[in-house]
Amino acid sequence: MTGYLRVPLSALDVAPVWTDSSATHSLRNTIALAERVEEFGYVRFWVAEHHNVPSLATAATAVLVGAVAGATSTIRVGSGGVLLPNHPPLIVAEQFGTLEALHPGRIDLGVGRAPGSLSPLTAQLLRRAEVDSDDDFQAQIAELTSYFSTLGDEQAASAHAGAAAENRPPMVLLGSSPGSARLAGGLGLPYAYAHHINPTATVASLAAYHETFRPSTRFERPYAIIASLVFVADSDGAARELAAPFLAGQVQMRSGSPDALFPTPEQAADFPYTPAQRVWARDRLDHQVWGSPQRVRDQVTELFRTTGADELMAVTMVYDHASRIHSYELLAEAVGHVPAGIRECFISH
Repeated sequence: MTGYLRVPLSALDVAPVWTDSSATHSLRNTIALAERVEEFGYVRFWVAEHHNVPSLATAATAVLVGAVAGATSTIRVGSGGVLLPNHPPLIVAEQFGTLEALHPGRIDLGVGRAPGSLSPLTAQLLRRAEVDSDDDFQAQIAELTSYFSTLGDEQAASAHAGAAAENRPPMVLLGSSPGSARLAGGLGLPYAYAHHINPTATVASLAAYHETFRPSTRFERPYAIIASLVFVADSDGAARELAAPFLAGQVQMRSGSPDALFPTPEQAADFPYTPAQRVWARDRLDHQVWGSPQRVRDQVTELFRTTGADELMAVTMVYDHASRIHSYELLAEAVGHVPAGIRECFISH
């Protein structure tokens, strides 16, 4: 393939926890990873929100955003994302207004509506709000927006949200379907699509986003991020080995062990796959970005040509910390592009 694309790169981390490690160790690795990807020229580093999932340590998202921002100096840091029905919008505005005040021009507020857990009990413990429709979710977004500095036709806030009245990070809508894409487009927001969750709807969702985008007060044109699993090594075989513990862990979760930690490479090599599970794992990987730098270059180029995306956000779930850092480094060398100014990655005013 000729005419390769070079694209802005970002990282999304979930602080995976392995059977021979701990959540504390994973969180410290998250900070160390952010420091390295900043060196590699990545545009932004986001952390996810999960609750009551022992294998994923990103529960206190705003706290971790602050820790990452404090350990870095230029990379944008944000939430991928804050799951808005789990939180009063006032609290989210207070948290991210404070983060923006302390790290001006470097904070992103990504918001979504997923639960962040498969447990109904967890939703009850979080006192999760009932969000039955796009209208309900839009009402939450409108309330959240109102607490930040008012612009133009936006509604006045019902309460004062501390530093949010003076500081407003850009808001990004997360999703994994054409419906969420149309919502982001209609609201005139940047959109981050979860290709790592639903790769079969990526092309349709990005098309829906571009078709429905209406310029808003802050964003003049669409901006789309694709979040994909990424495993890069010196050869295709080595990259597949990097992915093996993650894939075995995914099969465990799907097979009725949601509390299991991710296995070590040795445990993954001995994992008792059924034939159907082995096919599922192979298909799961093949819909993502993986392989040698040459193979990854081909895959990313094709993905961006078919979707019109603006940025790739890599989700790299690798057991060995040094190998995970090396994967991000190889990705940057293969397809990375450092924009002229990090603060200009979203077109806003």
